[in-house]
Order: sequence, then structure tokens, then C-alpha cells
Amino acid sequence: MEINPIAYIHTDFPAKFGIPRQAGIVPELTGTITFLPQYSQPEAVRGLTGFSHIWILWDFSLEHHENYNLTVRPPRLGGKESVGVFASRSPFRPNSIGLSSVRLTDIEYTEKGPVLHVSGVDMVDGTPVYDIKPYIPYDDCHPEAKGGYTDEITWEALDVSDPEDLIEKTGLSCLQKQALMKVLSQDPRSRFDSRSDGSRRYGFFFADYDVRFTVTGINLTITEIVRRIQ
Repeated sequence: MEINPIAYIHTDFPAKFGIPRQAGIVPELTGTITFLPQYSQPEAVRGLTGFSHIWILWDFSLEHHENYNLTVRPPRLGGKESVGVFASRSPFRPNSIGLSSVRLTDIEYTEKGPVLHVSGVDMVDGTPVYDIKPYIPYDDCHPEAKGGYTDEITWEALDVSDPEDLIEKTGLSCLQKQALMKVLSQDPRSRFDSRSDGSRRYGFFFADYDVRFTVTGINLTITEIVRRIQ
């Protein structure tokens, strides 16, 4: 079977570091989905406006590997315990396919076709999209569902400090500023990096900026935000 993209999603993450580990964790993160010419007809999305959420089937385009393992170490387990690859949402899979449920906030009709505006994204900018399906509450929502090992894990958000009001001094929109603060509070560091003594400075790209910070205990301090060179 041959599978090809139908669209691409555009987000504020030019690189994968810093992206939330699951869709919907940061509702303020927005994206736009633009269709390839052969799919960019209004009739392709007819009836979609009545849905509040959609499923996106997409490509882990930065994680293509010829070799893979049948076990992985999920971040939710601190990167210390192994589970089967099919009991995880790791991007290192036999087929590099991702699945996300996001909120559909608007459908914009342009000269080049419909553009889907979504929020709660967890994808890098330019990610290929293979398919889009409506989220159907009566069938897709399972309130009685069990979360396996994720039910046994407690997680605490980091306390984000911006002593020099660096975020406020950027040209980001109000929504982007809120999203950035939430992303930082979710601790964008790798779960394999347990250092929290403030000795290391971390950084990731967000929109047009390079955001740098340190972590001491559960306190994250923004140390620098500079416009990145493209």
C-alpha cells in the first residue's frame, strides 16, 4: 500500500524539542492545515464545520529509521522502564505514523482552497498529514477507559519565572505568549535528563524566537529570548 500526504500542518515549532508530548495538553498552541492542490476543494471539507474536534493522521517525518526496537522507554515512566512499542506513543515505531485529536476552531476558505485552523497541536511545522477524520463524541469518547501505567503516574507542573519580562518584550501574540508559558510549565526537557540543579541551560525554538531557560528543582527560569536567524 502506498500512502501519500494530503496536506501539511504549520505550527510554531520549527524543531521537535519543546513540543508537548500529547495533543491537547496546551490548548493555546495553534496550527493551520493547508491541503495539496488535488485535495484543496471546498467539497472535500463539506460538513466538517459542525464538528468541534478532528483526528489527524500524520507522519513522524523527523523520526524515519530503518531499524526499530519492539520495546521503548516512555517519558511518562521517567525513561527508566521498558514497555512494548505498541503500549506506547513513542515516535520510534515500525511505521512512523502519529495520531492526534485537536480542536477545529475555524475553516477559512481562500483562493488556494480551505485552510483548517486547529488548536492543541503537538506537531512540528511542516508535518505531512495523511488523513483527517471528524471526532465523534458518542463513539470516540470512552469515560470508563483505563490508562494503564499512565494512571499510576503523578506529574507536577514546573513553576515558570520570567524575572525580566522577556516574553512580554517579544512580538508574540497574546495567545502565543500564553502557549509558550504553558509549554515551559510542561517541562520540555528530555525525561532522560534528570538534572535540576540549575547548572545547565536549555533552549528550543518557538515561532521566531530561541527560548533559553534553566531548571532548579521544580522552578524554571527564563534566561534569554532572542530572535532566531532563519
